[in-house]
Amino acid sequence: MSVRVLFFGLLTDIAGSGPHEFPLPEKCSVQDFLEALFQKWPALRDWDASLMVAVNLSYARRQEVIPPGAEVAVMPPVQGG
Repeated sequence: MSVRVLFFGLLTDIAGSGPHEFPLPEKCSVQDFLEALFQKWPALRDWDASLMVAVNLSYARRQEVIPPGAEVAVMPPVQGG
């Protein structure tokens, strides 16, 4: 399966602007997805503790399974200003 990945904020400096089509195994959790991203873009791991992930426009917990064809957004911490 594959998903459409969007990066936001300073993460685009690491992974580039998207969207990116990203292959994943079936029944892939958000945590497994992040590990795959860290393999492709190792600098993203520096942000692991604060990354926010949304699947199909809803924030997702790391144990949630990503459905085939989903749109997955990866965001840095939200900052006010």
